[in-house]
Amino acid sequence: MSFDWSGGGLAEGLKCYRSGEYFLAHEHWEGVWLTREEPEKTFLQALIQIAAAFHHLRRENRVGAASLLRSALRKLAPYASDFGGIAVDSLRETSTAWLAALDAGEKSPQLPVPTIR
Repeated sequence: MSFDWSGGGLAEGLKCYRSGEYFLAHEHWEGVWLTREEPEKTFLQALIQIAAAFHHLRRENRVGAASLLRSALRKLAPYASDFGGIAVDSLRETSTAWLAALDAGEKSPQLPVPTIR
């Protein structure tokens, strides 16, 4: 399965995510998510939760961010290393590192934001 990341809500959301506008990314992707069926629906929900987690981190809601990352990782678990044109393994790895840092109480983890590519 492959999503079309070149236009519409997916592309707009990706552009927002990459520029650090996590809430807007969430909004664009949610519009697409509402129209999808499984397994695409759950996959998009995981991306939305990752974007929302980083929105929460910006607002210093570390508990909310950790909860969203934990949920997103559960949703991503059954997907192959590449799904919908997204490198899922690297997304999982970076999200897992962020979750571990948050769970360990690190104040300013020196980690890259998970890349959606």
